[in-house]
Amino acid sequence: MTNMNDFTNTFHIHVGSWNDMSERAMQVRMTVFIKEQGVPVALECDSFDAVSQHALAFDRNGKVIGTGRLLPDGHIGRMAVLPEWRGQGVGTALLGKLIETAEAHGVQTLALNAQVGAVAFYARFGFLPVGSEFVEAGILHIAMIRHLTMAKPL
Repeated sequence: MTNMNDFTNTFHIHVGSWNDMSERAMQVRMTVFIKEQGVPVALECDSFDAVSQHALAFDRNGKVIGTGRLLPDGHIGRMAVLPEWRGQGVGTALLGKLIETAEAHGVQTLALNAQVGAVAFYARFGFLPVGSEFVEAGILHIAMIRHLTMAKPL
């Protein structure tokens, strides 16, 4: 996983509520999911946004370049990085921050629906596929889970 010091001069991650993050998160989600992948607008926004923690990646000029969310039940979703920032550790940093946030909230199991092309990315973080592939928003996905190891008190 990318160390925070490896990218602090290029981009940074901030976690917050939908009230604080919605406009900026939707900029990335509109670009990636709606324009690039053809996901219908009606499917992109849902009631889970309001109750989730949202991670945003910002470049050094304060422009949002990536996003992801963590639902209270441990589901991770809406992971998206702008095309020009892919392959530079933004997704790795976002997912790492969401995992860290889940651990801080006592979540024991993380779950996500990975686009089939991203399975190897999530597998690097210990997520394992479960079940069969399925179509969601016109895109082939597979469910994945990861059990978090909670530190035991001394």
